[in-house]
Amino acid sequence: MKISRILHAGYLLESKGTQIAFDTIFETPFSRNCHAFPKVSFDRTQIQKLKLDAVFISHFHDDHWSMDSLALLNRETPIYGFCVFEEFFSLTKKLGFKHVHSLQLNQPVQVGGFKVIPRRALDEDVDSLFQIQAEGLNVLNVVDSWIDYETLDLLAEQGPWDLIMWPFQTMREIEVLSPSRAEPASRELPPEWIEQLKVLNPKHVIPSSCQFQMEEWSWYNKAFFPITYKQFQREVVQALPSVNVVRLDPSLSVEITKERVSVSSPLPWMKLLGTEIVDYTYDPAQIIPATAEIAQRLEAASGAARSRVQAYCRDEIAERYGSLQESEDAYFKGPFLWQLSVYDHEGLTENFYYLVEQGRLTLMPQQGDEKSIGWKTEVPLVKLYAALELGESLTSMYIRINDGPFSPESDVMQDPLVRCLFDGIFAGYQKAQLKMMGIV
Repeated sequence: MKISRILHAGYLLESKGTQIAFDTIFETPFSRNCHAFPKVSFDRTQIQKLKLDAVFISHFHDDHWSMDSLALLNRETPIYGFCVFEEFFSLTKKLGFKHVHSLQLNQPVQVGGFKVIPRRALDEDVDSLFQIQAEGLNVLNVVDSWIDYETLDLLAEQGPWDLIMWPFQTMREIEVLSPSRAEPASRELPPEWIEQLKVLNPKHVIPSSCQFQMEEWSWYNKAFFPITYKQFQREVVQALPSVNVVRLDPSLSVEITKERVSVSSPLPWMKLLGTEIVDYTYDPAQIIPATAEIAQRLEAASGAARSRVQAYCRDEIAERYGSLQESEDAYFKGPFLWQLSVYDHEGLTENFYYLVEQGRLTLMPQQGDEKSIGWKTEVPLVKLYAALELGESLTSMYIRINDGPFSPESDVMQDPLVRCLFDGIFAGYQKAQLKMMGIV
């Protein structure tokens, strides 16, 4: 079996003339500002000529299901996706794919000599894992999921495992929203990962998923990624001395047999840029730039974008908040004053003030008393516009919530802006992509 890395959780597997792919992302950046790490380039013309026998998509997140990437593929390619939302399948069909199938847990799919079996992940309403069998080999693709112990017992019974693609990075998506309040990350792997790998006892492990950074200037690059490839290898080998850890960078390939893993020819339609072996750096002591400074590094919003954001903040957000189910967090029953600060590309701020009370927002006049503020949110204007119109995700918006000395200890995910933008929203990124294509 030949295994090639595409990007992040993307793989191409080949066996006896059959090619199947997983979580195909042919973009950098993907998910708007996830830049390939190490850097790569794609030959879109060659990708359009691919004749894949099937594509498997583990879940609906932007970094696994992208319309811009899928649009490069032949529309006769069978697409198999795991998703509890029917819209996943209808949107993929709108792109023109004729054979779009819903994966069911523990129900195998046969494609040539490959048997692919979706397995339940810890968050079964979102993720899935893949067990892949071909040529007598038993491979587990954990994607970027976590494994619950009932599934672990099932997987242990399915052994022995020749190869596991194991997600190696513990990303800090929530902590960067309020960095002054965040505890420093552990530089070690979660103990349950080591425990589970010991139970599964694979011959080979690929440190999987991630493979991206934000913009080169972004402070996230030293705050988001606490685990290095070196640390992953050190801890896994220490726990399983006989295991072979195989780092597989984008475009690179290996051939696996029962006896060994060997280097194979790289993908011809991808190119790894540079020869340096890169790794992640985590620095909890770094100086974190103010939102105004970040906003100045971003592009200027158009007049139309500025008007859209102002209309949203003055009128629409209150209506949207009122339509949401009231937060179960007692603090958000209010009353308190919420300050939303929107920064333009010159670092200038426009503040909006809202009374938050019993599931309602009421726009208030300009406030002068800092002590009266009960919740603070900061966001670059161009990123707020992108979230409204372009499907920008929370992880790339540079939102700052209650950062610095502040009293509420409530969950930052209950932030009114976060909830208004993302609660109950499905496939905003993919719909924006289709809209740009003129499809919806």
